[in-house]
Amino acid sequence: MATTKPILPTLSFLLFISITVASCQLAPASSDDSTEASFVQCLISKSNPSHPISKFIYTPNDGASYSAVLQAYIRNLRFNTSSTPKPFLILTALHVSHVQSAVLCARTHGLQMKIRSGGHDYEGLSYVSSGSPFFILDMFNFRAVDVDIETDTAWIQTGATLGEVYYRIAEKSGVHAYPAGICPTVGVGGHVSGGGYGNMMRKFGLTVDHVADAVLVDVDGRLLDRKSMGEDLFWAIRGGGAASFGVVIAYKVNLVRVPELVTSFSVFRTLEQNATDVVDRWQHVADKLDDDLFIRITLTVVNASGGGTGRTVRARFLGFFIGDSARLLSIMKSDFPELGLAQSDCVETSWIKSVLFWSDLAISTPTEILLNRTPSLTRLKRKSDYVKKPIPRDGLENLWKKMIELQLPGMVFNPYGGRMAEIAADATPFPHRAGNLWKIQYLANWNEGGDEVARRNVELTRRLYEFMTPFVSKDPREAFLNYRDIDLGVNHNGKGSYEEARRSYGVRYFKQNFNRLVRIKTKVDPGNFFRNEQSIPVSPH
Repeated sequence: MATTKPILPTLSFLLFISITVASCQLAPASSDDSTEASFVQCLISKSNPSHPISKFIYTPNDGASYSAVLQAYIRNLRFNTSSTPKPFLILTALHVSHVQSAVLCARTHGLQMKIRSGGHDYEGLSYVSSGSPFFILDMFNFRAVDVDIETDTAWIQTGATLGEVYYRIAEKSGVHAYPAGICPTVGVGGHVSGGGYGNMMRKFGLTVDHVADAVLVDVDGRLLDRKSMGEDLFWAIRGGGAASFGVVIAYKVNLVRVPELVTSFSVFRTLEQNATDVVDRWQHVADKLDDDLFIRITLTVVNASGGGTGRTVRARFLGFFIGDSARLLSIMKSDFPELGLAQSDCVETSWIKSVLFWSDLAISTPTEILLNRTPSLTRLKRKSDYVKKPIPRDGLENLWKKMIELQLPGMVFNPYGGRMAEIAADATPFPHRAGNLWKIQYLANWNEGGDEVARRNVELTRRLYEFMTPFVSKDPREAFLNYRDIDLGVNHNGKGSYEEARRSYGVRYFKQNFNRLVRIKTKVDPGNFFRNEQSIPVSPH
């Protein structure tokens, strides 16, 4: 298959690497220099001679180059301080054989491996560890995007960003798209493995609902595709957190068809402009609107008009419609007139230009900007919730008061319904389907450094989250894996790791799918090599 050639190593090396598997034994972790030196020698000895690995290895002895590589894909500056635990080595793999060598040698030497694809990673779990020693397998060099318009498919390596994916699709076609996130700098690896969603979710479902195949390196260093890994493992890596099961090299995805023109809009309403009425109506209709229409609400605290010192809440209604503005306005007039959407609010563009609009860029901006892998860096905290019934009006009014009191945390409401209500909760590990009206993202960003500032802002976010308890899902209070939240709890990967994971984050992220993920994990990685602070544990039995 032509589209897999950039992804697969030679057959002779696959045979070579498979032979070495039998000699790999899991050893106790050690942090001494001799173990680390032996690990480096192991990487070199097991790598494919045609693809030397040594120039892709960085250690603290490399000084500025090590620091530059480490910091290049730290997207949350909370985890880029002098006290943040650092890896003893970074491997910026360029070839599949480098990934296989990393897995085999890490197992041999009992070292923890962190897999980083270069996206946002809110809690830094791909490059920070509570245990020691650890190293980073950095996948940013795996960024090929091979689009095949004739079959409506693409092979996407996991180190690519969504912006790179969108740009490569638009190079080939103006009527194809991929239903994924709105942030161009999000990394494909984490986005797909956690579920992924975007402004076409009501029409097409989640990002993982369009994954047709994958190439993965398993715990024994074998290179597997969907057929050879089996349907259980293929199911698990599409929303269950692939880093718990192996190293995904690439995903094959099905593209979707879109019109030549789509429509976006952005409308602001403050409390003084009847935002309460409009938000109240939105929560009753947003999941029932035409499936082609997605309207997100972003809530922030801003200065009230009039030049005084008062504060108010501003709601931004950010819309995306898979069609022209005439049909959109007809739908809005009929089903959501309270927003007062006008023709002047509507921006008709190609799909790729709508990506710019949703990134708050001028649609005249050259689309090459989507190839820029560097986001605006800040310190941040994120949390998530799911809403299953409308919030009473007095609840909304109290929410505005709480937001004005706290000032920092904002909220984003993402509507469900449409295709999201039609796909079974166990079709993928992502369980949050029918029954949800919308998903909440709590977000706090700040620029000032220091531990005290970070603690204060994280605490403000937690207080808003706590305030919302009566209005969101219960038993469990559900959470979204892509909005990774360490507050839910961590797994110390000890003897009680199953219960530790289940009671904290496991059922919140995966609901009834958690135990199936555990069974698959136990089968494919019984030694729990692929692990992190919120990974899938092995079965206690």
